[in-house]
Amino acid sequence: MTARFTWAEVCARRLDRHFLTAPSDRSIDDVVAAMCGAHAQVMSAAELSVGLRLAGSTCTAVRDALWTHKSLVKTYGPRGTVHLLPARDLPLWTGALSAIPSPPTSLPESARLTPAQTEDVLAAVAAALRGAELTVDELDEAVVGATGAWAADPVVPAFGDWWPRWRQAIHIAARRGVLCFGPNQGRRVTYTDPHRWLPGFRPDDGSRALAELVRRFLSAYGPATPYEFARWFGAPRAWCVEAFAAMADELEPAVIEGHDRSGGRPLGAGDAAWVLAADGVGRPEPVAPSLRLLPYFDAYTVGCHPRDLLFPGPAATRALTHGQAGTFPVVLIGGTVAGLWHQRMSGRRVHIVIEPFGRLTARHRRELDEQVARVGEILGARPEMMIGPVTVSAHK
Repeated sequence: MTARFTWAEVCARRLDRHFLTAPSDRSIDDVVAAMCGAHAQVMSAAELSVGLRLAGSTCTAVRDALWTHKSLVKTYGPRGTVHLLPARDLPLWTGALSAIPSPPTSLPESARLTPAQTEDVLAAVAAALRGAELTVDELDEAVVGATGAWAADPVVPAFGDWWPRWRQAIHIAARRGVLCFGPNQGRRVTYTDPHRWLPGFRPDDGSRALAELVRRFLSAYGPATPYEFARWFGAPRAWCVEAFAAMADELEPAVIEGHDRSGGRPLGAGDAAWVLAADGVGRPEPVAPSLRLLPYFDAYTVGCHPRDLLFPGPAATRALTHGQAGTFPVVLIGGTVAGLWHQRMSGRRVHIVIEPFGRLTARHRRELDEQVARVGEILGARPEMMIGPVTVSAHK
């Protein structure tokens, strides 16, 4: 049996599960778990992303959950990008991430780490970070001292400079549960031992962890295809198709009425959309489209597909960067991108500029006022809003 959804039903389902229909009164780590992680490359955006989903939460509450209560952990997550994840889920995430086949590299053979060198680096990182918080320069010194001069060879191109050879393994160290982020020292990032967040943890079995992440992804972002999961997770397409196939008895095919995913070609296994069979009942009814503000790299914007429905009309050219979502803060109406916005802090004030792609109804203006006030509350600043053109470029 095929589950059939309208686009409005898909959006209602996703908004509800992302706590964007109404803010949640659950714990911060519960909300981050439901999002399948919060993108934290821009930490202020992560704090706002989580805060908008929680009743009465602030940036300070998110920071406290991360650094004081340690119910969240900051580490490299899906796609190798920095995320906030529930600390309790670290065994799940490291199990699934470490199961991803090694991606191809553009580095020449002479610059790569051998398997033996990789293991030596991971052992050195684990030893250096045990009970410590080290900047990357301090970690450079520790790893090179423990492994040898070869680890310091400047062979990895990075932002117009060259990084030492061993740093190819930083993401691997995070995937294996050897490394996570510690509190910044001023402007400098630090790394530390994730066992400080979850003592005694070990990565879960890879195949079981992957299956659980597929379930969670489909719960938050379904209907979705294996190819969409692969893009979100940062894993090979064929590997993800196999993961979905191994769970066939738990999945149900799904279509969005009136939308053709094939692009005029026969659908392959990776193009077919699925939901969890257990999710086929109790779907939320579409309601009057509500307006919401989402910051840079919000999980909803990055994880939801199809892109042509999520970013219709001018949104496709204004709110995507070479097909990449998340590089602009967006205005959602009814779960669909319908504008851009920008914020600028000035002392205790936050100046917010809204650019809708169409006319706002009286109801949407009221909701916009509420959302702007909420942004100010989360940031601990007095909000000042204007509606007009947004003159910022994509976030880098």
